Parts: sequence; structure tokens; C-alpha cells
Amino acid sequence: MQVILAQPRGFCAGVERAIEIVERALTLYGPPIYVRHEIVHNGHVVERLRAKGVTFVDEVEEVPPGSVTIFSAHGVSLAVDEAARARGLKVIDATCPLVARVHLEGARYAKQGRDVVLIGHAGHAEVEGTLGRLTGPVHLVASAEDVADLKVERPDHVAYITQTTLSVDDTRGIIDALKARFPTIVGPDTDDICYATQNRQRAVLDLAPKVDLMLVVGAANSSNSNRLREIAGTAGVPAYLIEDATALDPGWLDGVSVVGVTAGASAPEDLVQEVVAVLKQRGGVRVSTLPGIEEALRFRLPVELEPTAATYQFAIPPVAE
Repeated sequence: MQVILAQPRGFCAGVERAIEIVERALTLYGPPIYVRHEIVHNGHVVERLRAKGVTFVDEVEEVPPGSVTIFSAHGVSLAVDEAARARGLKVIDATCPLVARVHLEGARYAKQGRDVVLIGHAGHAEVEGTLGRLTGPVHLVASAEDVADLKVERPDHVAYITQTTLSVDDTRGIIDALKARFPTIVGPDTDDICYATQNRQRAVLDLAPKVDLMLVVGAANSSNSNRLREIAGTAGVPAYLIEDATALDPGWLDGVSVVGVTAGASAPEDLVQEVVAVLKQRGGVRVSTLPGIEEALRFRLPVELEPTAATYQFAIPPVAE
């Protein structure tokens, strides 16, 4: 059997930053540190941080007044932010800078008096946070079919923004539907979809023709991981999303000569290597990595943690063609 790893895969700069924020806060303030929702969508990451003294809560009302509290990488609504301040919490915002950029874009469009259309999945943490950041008319659509049902106040004064972890191709179809219905609509094309999401999706598309089976390491509630599995399936390859090596079904490997392995942006590399180790137990397994983009982007830490921060690189993130 041959195992081919996708490149890039796993942690992106926003996830690395969010986890480092929690780690540095633990060092600076000591436990307990409170985090609203999962810092990133990966149960292994959450449990490792919980073991170090992090308490994860659903709402800020569960946090003792005055405590150090971190907002997850997915961002929060203005109401959550205000509730935290009202409790006197010391807030450290780990919102991914690319998600924060979408918030700013949406706020700018809303300030212009536009109806804002958010392309995204209802119930996702990032979407809930973005919706809660916008004032004025805002509409959520998840498919091109949803566009036909939109009721806006001023059809000639509409803008759109997108969730950062969507499929590029699916999002482009929704944008095309919006432009067909609202010819004067303004928005960022697919630029809101983060560079890491795009790169990982392109890597799966490059890898799919070379394999008989695709394994995507990631959590079931990880949007970008689910998109990777869907993209591989659309490319005609049987694909499975697995939390870790224990979820690997040996029956999937029957008759398979080449296995592709990738990981969502919130999945640690050690989980990928554990999957590879299980595959190697079959004997005679050759492992290689498909050439791809090497991501070097690092995001600045919040100012509260800057004194303990390492040196970061600031470069325009590469996106696969």
C-alpha cells in the first residue's frame, strides 16, 4: 500500500494563534483560564488544554466575575462581548484575524445602509458571531436555492460576505446566483474564504486523482474538515472524516492500493501521524507527501500577550491557483 499525505494539511495560522493565546495566558495568569466554546473545533485540542487548567464554558455568564476569559477563534457577537465586559471579565480575543476582517467588511456595508447577505451555515459558531456583529438588515443563505427566497429592503443596495471555511466552488455558485438576482450587489468574490481553507481544498483536489481512498482527519463539527471530505467525494474518491486513528475502519482499506491523508485546519499533526502509524501496521506501506504550498504566515498575538510573544512573520499568505 502507498500512503500519500496532502500538503498543506492541519493547523493554519489562525488556529496556531488561538492555541498559543491560551497557552501564553496560562503561563502569564495561571489557571483557571476560561474559554467560551471550543477554542478551535477539535476535541483533542480541547482536552489537552483542559488538562492544563482551562475551563470551557458555553456562555460568559458561567464565568466567575473578574476571571480571565478567552473568546474562541470563531469570533463572538457584540452581545457576548458586552456581557463579558459587564461581568468585569478580563477578555482576551482569540478571533482569527481573517474572521475579524469579515466582521469589519460586514460592518462597513451595514454602515452604508445596505442589506447584508452572509453566505454560511446556520448554527456554526463563526456564523453566529458574524450575524451578531452586524446592525441593520442581514440575511443568511447556505445555497444558491436560498437566494431566490431572499426578501431585501433595497434590491439595488445589497452586499454580501462569507463564512471563511466554506467550499470555494460552492460559494462561487452562490455568489453567481446573488449577482444574477442583484446585478449591483457588492462583495469580495471568494476572498473571504481564508487562504488556508483554499490551500487545503486545492491540495485535496490535486491528491484525489492519485488515490483510491481519502481520509480526512478532523472533528465532525469542523466546517473546513467537512468541506475537505465533500470535495474529495465530489472528485470521485471514497472519503471519510475521522476524529483520530481509532475511527479508522479496516474494511475501508479492502482492495485499496493508494490512500490519501489530509487534515482539517484545526487538527494537530500528531493525529495524522497516528493514522499513518495504523496504516503502516498492514506492512509494506510506503509514505510520501504530495508537493504543495508551504505556509509561513503567522498572526500577531493580542496586545495583552505581546510581551511574551515570539517573533512573527508577516507576509501575504500564498493561495493555491
